Formats: sequence, structure tokens, C-alpha cells
Amino acid sequence: MTGELGQLALCLALALSLAQSFGGLWGPLKNDYRLMAMSRGAALGVFVFSALAFGALTFAYVTSDFSVLAVAQNSHTAKPLIYKISGVWGNHEGSMLLWLLILSLYSAAIATFKAGGERLSAQALGVQGLIAISFLLFVLLTSNPFERLFPQPFEGEGLNPLLQDPGLAFHPPLLYLGYVGMSATFAYAVAALLEARNDAAWVRAARPYALTAWTALTLGIAAGSWWAYYTLGWGGFWFWDPVENASLMPWIVATALLHSMMATERSGAFKSWTLLLSIAAFSFSLIGTFLVRSGVITSVHAFASDPARGVFILLILFVSVAVPLTLFAWRAPKLSPGAAFETLSRETGILINNLVLTVAAVAVLIGTLFPLLNRTISVGAPYYNTVVLSFAAILAIVVPFGPILAWRRGNLGAALYTLRFAAAAAAVAVVATIAIASPGSARGLLAVGLGVWLIAGSISDLARRAGSLRRIGLLPLGAFSVALAHGGLGVTAIGVAGTTVWKSELIRILKPGESAALGGYMLRLDGTEQVQGPNYVADRVSISLLKDGKVVTVVYPEKRSFPTEKMVTTDASIRSNGLEDMYITLGDKREDGGWAVTAYVNPMAPFIWLGAVIAALGGMLGLAVKIRRALGARAGAPAGAKGAVT
Repeated sequence: MTGELGQLALCLALALSLAQSFGGLWGPLKNDYRLMAMSRGAALGVFVFSALAFGALTFAYVTSDFSVLAVAQNSHTAKPLIYKISGVWGNHEGSMLLWLLILSLYSAAIATFKAGGERLSAQALGVQGLIAISFLLFVLLTSNPFERLFPQPFEGEGLNPLLQDPGLAFHPPLLYLGYVGMSATFAYAVAALLEARNDAAWVRAARPYALTAWTALTLGIAAGSWWAYYTLGWGGFWFWDPVENASLMPWIVATALLHSMMATERSGAFKSWTLLLSIAAFSFSLIGTFLVRSGVITSVHAFASDPARGVFILLILFVSVAVPLTLFAWRAPKLSPGAAFETLSRETGILINNLVLTVAAVAVLIGTLFPLLNRTISVGAPYYNTVVLSFAAILAIVVPFGPILAWRRGNLGAALYTLRFAAAAAAVAVVATIAIASPGSARGLLAVGLGVWLIAGSISDLARRAGSLRRIGLLPLGAFSVALAHGGLGVTAIGVAGTTVWKSELIRILKPGESAALGGYMLRLDGTEQVQGPNYVADRVSISLLKDGKVVTVVYPEKRSFPTEKMVTTDASIRSNGLEDMYITLGDKREDGGWAVTAYVNPMAPFIWLGAVIAALGGMLGLAVKIRRALGARAGAPAGAKGAVT
């Protein structure tokens, strides 16, 4: 009965989504607050039934109910419990159910907090309801996660071993929190267009959802990068895979959107651009969904290969872009223009930021789609490294000026004076890198210099706000949000430079007792053994790492064989001291007992993910400030405290 219960829950969620969209869109049009209240209640009901459906599918996976087709195709009784649970979204049908659950969660949040007032939040719920209807129909008609299989097999086919990893338990849910979070800002933007308004009120209502989505995307992309780093065994953290690009593009546009929202809320600039970026951010999320589920690309984490599903999502994408843009064109004469500002101002910094980010997102989109249009041409890392990283360098130069320049009219001389120590720190970092690292690389030196420039620029801004470095700790938490976000990107830039430019590599056949030198270490292969995992058999090799003749540590890379899935995977061993990684993987075993060993020394590799966590922490602090202000405003309103919170 589990499958039937889940199926019924999805049907009830569809019915309530119809009520949610009708009440949310028709209620404000007729000024009927009962319909608006109905929309809020329906949104909460959609969340309840979506959670029930997701819980039913999870129960089927945990109990190995192979009468459900999705479970039979993607699970096995021998799988550890954590992979049975993560296997729920490790396939197309389950991942779309997770998509719907998170969409309903955002709708429930809009219904609960009613940010922007009754009318605006109701219309946003109406738009969210339409999105829910589209994807519920998509799931029920083309991707039913509860489809039955008869006769029921005794065992399941298992899950791709590459996806049987703790990182995959967190990576997709975080990405979906980001992907789907863009639907909330999109819904508020469309609601603002329906009301023929582009003031700061809708931006204040939508910005917490944009912050949530951006933070989740940052962590989700970082988790996926870490998974690729230690699971695929290639020693790299990013490969410009189309699915990787599918998550990067919404992040880039969301970054531009957050800056544009800040300007609209604080000075009234970029009002129309903020609306368009809200539409674009969700559109890029749908493009990512299309790429992963249409079958047009092949990837270890592309879920579907049914063109019919791709056409369905493409139709949703077309409607989601065409209707809001048509509405924007219709409402354009009634929309107020953005506030004017001087050339030297914070708005100009945000303008440059948004232009560069938008062009970068389009460049990634072109590189991702071009091979699909012309199968004879491939677009690889050189294209992305040249185009995208060039834009990133331009952006890194400008970013520290933004928070220091005043709104509407800034003082370049004062900004340069504030950043003098940041410039000096960047110069010292470049000189020190030239002295330490060999051989030199102009691209690597530039990345290190710009990374330090971003970090030191963030610290300089905090010191300016506090009056001195010693008083930084007295600043309110909100002051650290932008500094952490910008500084975190600087930390990541240093990690990327060290790992890509100054990495050392060794490929050698080693027999037990033999050694090889790499990056100041000696690698000695001590022996091999065969170990039995929960659902695999592995050849484990013990390798001692020696420095100055002393054993620093012993690592155990493995070659794993999964009999159910009939796949062999490599499990890398990574020894990190916080400043560099020793990364070791196994190749094939030779007839003479030797093993093909590939090892890398990746300088500054941990900084890649440390920077992402720091940037995400900045997003969390910004979100916490927004939530605190919203709750304070709601608590103070009955007592006449309107305006007490700024």
C-alpha cells in the first residue's frame, strides 16, 4: 500500500495546487481575502502531501520494496542504510519528488510569513501554485516514482557505485534548495509585475529567499566539487562537465541578483534589472533541470535519457520565460524608473558586477549548449578557463571597491586610501609566491594576488566600519555578511591557483617494498590485502608516506568491485595537513604483483572548500539578519513600532 499512498498524496497535492494558484491569483484581482487565505491553506496542504509522498518513497527504499519499479532499479538489500536513503534522490523519479517537496516547502514559507503583505504574498503563492501544477503533472505523467513492477523481483539492480557516497547524501538536496529557491524570487517578481510595481517592497519580501537559495547553491556546488575530487580519482575538483555547469549558471545569476536587490532596496537603482534577473535566475535553474533530465547529455550524474521528459521540461521553461517577459513588456510603461547615481558610486560597482556576471553566465551557457548543437565540435576546459576566469579576474579587481564606495555618490580617493593595505598585501603575496613556488605562472600569480586582494579588501572594509582593526569584533553580525562572502571567494581563488598551477604528479608501477619520491615525500608500497565491504569487495594497498626518513602516515587507497552493479571503482586516499593534500589512487594490478599508483601533491587544495564554506557563512549571516528584522518588525507592528527596525 505504500506506493498507492504516495500516488494518492501526489494527486491530492495536485488538487490543492490548483486551489493554491486560483486563490492566489484570483483573490487579489477581486480583492477577496477569503480566496487569499484559501491559497495559503492550500499551500500548507501541498507541503503536507508532498512530504507524505516523499516519506512513502523513502519507506519503500528503506524496506527494499522491489514491487516499486524505481526501488528495484536503484536499490539493493545489501546497500547500507545511508545509501538506501540517499538513493531516493539518486535517480530521476526520486529526485523530481525531492524537487516538488522543496518547492512546496518554499510555498509553505511564503504562506506562513506573508512577506510583502497579503496581496503580494498571495500572488506569489499563485505563481508558485502554477509551477507546482506543472511539475506535479510532469511527475505523474512521465516520471511516476510509485510505478509498480510485476512480478516483483527478489533483488534490486542496485545504485551506481559512484553515487554510493556520503557526499551524495547532501549534494543534491542542497542544490535543490538553491535551484528551487529561485522559484520563490521568481514568484515574487511575477507578483510585482501583476501589481505593476517595481518598488523595494517586493525586493524586501523576496531577498531572504534569494539569500537562502544562493547559500544552498554555494554549499551544494562545493559538496559536489568535493565529491568529484575524492570519488572520481582524477585528482581534480572541477571538470566543466555540463551537469556541473548546470549548477554553476544559476549561482552566477543569483549572485548578480543579490547585488541588484541590495541596490534596489537601499537606493532604488536597478528596479527593472532586479525583476529581469529574478526571472533569469529561475530560468537558468530550469535549464539545469532540462540538461540533467532530457537525455541530451551523458554524465555520471545525469538522471534521465527519455526525450519526452526533456520536451515536457522544455515546455515549462518556455512558458516560464515567455509569459513573465511578455508581462514585463506589458507593464513596462507603468513601472517606475530606477534612481539616478553618479559614475563613482556603489551602484556603479554593482553595475559592473552584474554586467560581468551576466556575460559570464551566458558564456558558460554557450559553451555547454554548443556541442549539443554541433556534435563535431567539443568545448573543453581551455575555453572556460580563458573566458570565464578572465571575467572572474575583472570582477575580483572591482569587488573590494563596492562596499567602500557610498551609495549614489562615492569618493574614489577615499576608497583607494582605505584599500591601500589590501593592495600592499596582494603585492607581498605575489612576491612571496614568486620566491616560494617554482616554476612561476602568470595566471597562478594573478589568482593568488587577487585572492589576497579580496580577503584583505574585506578586512579593510570591516576596519573602516569599526574605526580600527581592534574594534572589528564590536561590529554587529550583519557587518560581516558581505565581508565573509567576498573574502571566502578570495580563499577559494588561492586554493584553485595552488591546486591547478603548482600541483605535482607521479605515475609509477610499484611492487611491495618499492618507493618513489614526490613533492618532498617518499611513497613506499608496503603490501596489499583484500577486504569485504557491505556490498563490495576491495583490493586495499597500504602506502607509507615518509618525510626525512620518518613515516608521517599510512594511507590505504582501494580498488572496489561491486558485484551487483558489475562495476569497479577507485577509492582515493587523501592525506591533508591543511595547506596541501597528498592524493593517491590505484590503477590496474600487474601480473608481477605491482600496482599502477597515481599520486598528486595539491598545494592549497583545502582552501577551495574552506572558501566556499566561509562565503556560505556570509550568506547565512545575511539571512539571519533579514529574518531577525522581519520578526522584529512583525512583533513591533501592533505596538506602533513601525519603522523601529531598519
